Amino acid sequence: MDMQNLTATRKTIVGVQFLFVAFGATVLFPLLVGLDPATALFTAGTGTLIFHLITGGKVPIFLGSNFAFIAPMIYAAKQWGMPGTVAAIFAVSLVYFAMSALIRWQGRKLLDRLFPPIVIGPVIILIGLSLSPTAVNMAKDDWSLAIVSLISAILVLTFGRGLFRLIPVVVGIIAGCIFAFFQGKMNFQAVADASWFALVPSIADFHWPQFSLEAFLYMIPVSIAPVIEHIGDVYVVSAVAQKDFTEDPGLHKTLLGDGVACFVSAFFFGPPVTTYSEVTGAMQITKITHPQVIRIA
Repeated sequence: MDMQNLTATRKTIVGVQFLFVAFGATVLFPLLVGLDPATALFTAGTGTLIFHLITGGKVPIFLGSNFAFIAPMIYAAKQWGMPGTVAAIFAVSLVYFAMSALIRWQGRKLLDRLFPPIVIGPVIILIGLSLSPTAVNMAKDDWSLAIVSLISAILVLTFGRGLFRLIPVVVGIIAGCIFAFFQGKMNFQAVADASWFALVPSIADFHWPQFSLEAFLYMIPVSIAPVIEHIGDVYVVSAVAQKDFTEDPGLHKTLLGDGVACFVSAFFFGPPVTTYSEVTGAMQITKITHPQVIRIA
């Protein structure tokens, strides 16, 4: 869809929708591994903006918490503590930097040899399939609420006009919240108890990363899967946007952007970040693929 036809208000609303799409996974990761959710949101936003800066604002990709690191980080935290584990995320950055340099040096030929389509394709499929149990497990807590939200989003996407057709996810969330309210499942006590202004995260939640060689070496092989995921996502985004981002700005720049984002995230004691396929799916649904909307998110 032509972004020129969207007002600033509509762009903001669509951008917020993309944030909602990525919000759940972004904050679930730190809750599972013991990091601060507010820090994860901060590093996701910062990392995304850094990625867009390095890639010239051409690639509509959102970076969020990397689920491939949940099990490795839980194990590493038990072995070397969370400060040592987060410091090991710097190793993830080095893997991204190395792949970026190799592709810059050798071009697409190296990429085709290391990760041919027969490798990238199954990885993309596995990414989607790995998310399905999470969706089912969350939905089974209240099937009626899940169905109301899903049907609302589908109806808006199918029959909606104008702005509503662009925000099926937001409409689904609002419909689900209204349904939950009448079921008596909405609890605003935490909002009422919260301060109007607060510094988040608190200084007490911040820990300076502590270098551990064992944790550092442990994270290096774990980083291979996210690199493959990144490459696959860039191919998918290229297909959705009908532009070849592997050539312009090039995979070496997208990998570099992801690597720098991971580096900054580790510096702020946040989780490693990666490209988010669910946001790409939302772009396919809404037909909005302009990078500006992702930056708004």
